[in-house]
Amino acid sequence: MSAKTTAKPRAVELLLSPVNNHQLANLCGALDENLRQIETALDVSIARRGERFTLRGDPAQTARASEALQMFYGLARDALSVDEIQLGLIELVNRPTLRDASIGSLSPTLLTRKTELHGRTPRQVEYLTHIQEHDITFGTGPAGTGKTYLAVASAVDAIERELVQRIVLTRPAVEAGERLGFLPGDLAQKVDPYLRPLYDALYDLMGFDKVAKLFERGAIEIAPLAYMRGRTLNHAFIILDEAQNTTPEQMKMFLTRIGIGAKAVVTGDVTQIDLQRGQKSGLIEARQILRDVRGIAFTEFQKEDVVRHPLVARIVSAYEAHTASLEGK
Repeated sequence: MSAKTTAKPRAVELLLSPVNNHQLANLCGALDENLRQIETALDVSIARRGERFTLRGDPAQTARASEALQMFYGLARDALSVDEIQLGLIELVNRPTLRDASIGSLSPTLLTRKTELHGRTPRQVEYLTHIQEHDITFGTGPAGTGKTYLAVASAVDAIERELVQRIVLTRPAVEAGERLGFLPGDLAQKVDPYLRPLYDALYDLMGFDKVAKLFERGAIEIAPLAYMRGRTLNHAFIILDEAQNTTPEQMKMFLTRIGIGAKAVVTGDVTQIDLQRGQKSGLIEARQILRDVRGIAFTEFQKEDVVRHPLVARIVSAYEAHTASLEGK
């Protein structure tokens, strides 16, 4: 494989070798979809003639795209899915940081049916390590950074290893004003729309049948935050999702529910608060009050940790820039 700079200063020519048409087809994907993913993620343009690729864009980005094409070409003996391309690009972008990060590049091993699951950015690795080493962990940051999914994966790991006896999932039902009685169905059906992201993660990590059996046994429990008052949760892995929509009183109530042998993870995005105007977020207050409390860990994700579609990171950046411009006026 070789790469050389062409006459145009912002264009790079890449020749993939040895030539293998089957691998080239897998690399490009149907209708060149994989190439489009690389273009979108790295903000470059890619043109191809056979095994010869021409990359145009910022020099640093074309160099990274060249590395990505070579990496995926080596993996293209079998068809590459869009997920493999997007996750591979995320790891490629974060690779220099991972090498330099003090936490190291080794992610804790989680016992789920997703055997390849691991932290893909330094802060994801830090988050998983915090969850394993602390009884209470806060994970805050923008959408798509894996806060909820990795928390559920850690809960699945804990119950599979019999470190806890049950998983408890909760979140504030702000949209229903915590008044769920008017909604049809039993408790599970009332709060189902609010806990759907947690359900989806459970099904993905354990399989529908196993999750259903654990629900039947009471080993997985769902509850709106308002129903947690007065309880003490022992030997449980508790996840409070969308915690930015808790009031300070609700947050204090939740944190004091934790019993013997329990572990709790609190996730939220303080830029997406749905509380009434003037109402303070319990998550923001908890970060201020508990910052120096021993036994509690905080991981604050950034846009660089987004592991969804490559456009999500750009959307987050655009909103951050817009907010900053408004604040500067």
